[in-house]
Amino acid sequence: MGYKTTKDPQFAGLSQYDPQALFASLPSPAYVIDEARLRANGAVLSALAERTGCKVLLAQKAFSNYDFYPLLAPYLAGTEASGLYEARLGKEEMPGKEVHVFCGAYREEEFEELLQYADHIVFNSIHQLKAFGPRSREAGKSLGLRINPQCSTQEGHAIYDPCAPGSRMGVTRDVWDKEMDGDTLALLDGLHFHTLCEQNSDDLRTTLDAVEEKFGDILPGMKWLNMGGGHHITRPDYDLNTLEGCIRHAQERWGVTVYLEPGEAVALNAGYFVSRVLDIVENSGTKIAILDASAACHMPDVLEMPYQPPILGADTQPGEGHPFRLAGPTCLAGDVVGDYAFENELHVGDQVLFGDMAIYTTCKNNTFNGMPLPDIWKLDEGGNLHRLTRFGYPDFKMRLGSRER
Repeated sequence: MGYKTTKDPQFAGLSQYDPQALFASLPSPAYVIDEARLRANGAVLSALAERTGCKVLLAQKAFSNYDFYPLLAPYLAGTEASGLYEARLGKEEMPGKEVHVFCGAYREEEFEELLQYADHIVFNSIHQLKAFGPRSREAGKSLGLRINPQCSTQEGHAIYDPCAPGSRMGVTRDVWDKEMDGDTLALLDGLHFHTLCEQNSDDLRTTLDAVEEKFGDILPGMKWLNMGGGHHITRPDYDLNTLEGCIRHAQERWGVTVYLEPGEAVALNAGYFVSRVLDIVENSGTKIAILDASAACHMPDVLEMPYQPPILGADTQPGEGHPFRLAGPTCLAGDVVGDYAFENELHVGDQVLFGDMAIYTTCKNNTFNGMPLPDIWKLDEGGNLHRLTRFGYPDFKMRLGSRER
């Protein structure tokens, strides 16, 4: 694969800079969000909406750094939330835009407040649609139901496959036929499916065929169809023509408004994670660089998905160069980022720069072992760095007990 450079998509936003110099004085570890790359992604999504008439939402589960919502708002129709707090965030930080919510199961004690923020509410079961749908209708909300077309297109990411056998996500056609009745169907404005994860549009086409086979008789009675997320629309090799064909097929065949709710595509390759080497140890011939950054705490998808993140000046395929295993400073033996071949020998104090770190990082990190939360910085379009947060001990402590003491 070769050493990663600023010609690679994950670091292309730094092509006009010397990254080592740019981040030399930055306290680490630190997340850096690249405004120029966010704007470029937004332009791609906005152009898609203009060409097809679809509406594009930000799935906040992947990227919810609200300081950048004013930048993104002109390119998007609104936000997608997974529950009460994300819905409130979207309502407050992207005012005047649509707020859509899908949750695996809604809570009675939260639902009245949710109605203050959401415009579209998608239910995961016919049971919950019956329980919460009438009052949502009375509040003027547009209602949807998540369907499960039972069409798996993923390989190697079973944890992220909503169509896996036994999945709790969405209503299958068998369940629909058993539980749906006329009064409940009358509550619905739309259907929702989400089956993809970091995939191209050929998999969407396969999924849409399955949706048509299983629910094609229902869709003509709907106002909208939400095709979910997992579409890597802003990836360089993404097939936009096939995506646009899928959108137009749904519009023309069923007369629906089409929604897409990408998360990663909004902030793809728009973030960096700056870390430094604290120590280098050796075991059985393996050199291990211990960073001030933790996979378990600061890049949890590295262990959960799992995957190996790109590093500037390194190759994820150990071979030529200088082999190092990268690991975090926590007590977890498995707090390991991965094995890399570096172009240059690593030394204590060296900067290690991770790419594509705007997504599923700041919204998923944690303070296990008392690890401090890395601060979040903005790289503006003029090449200037701005500190957005100042996390510290109170952020660790406040989650663990009483705040009155």
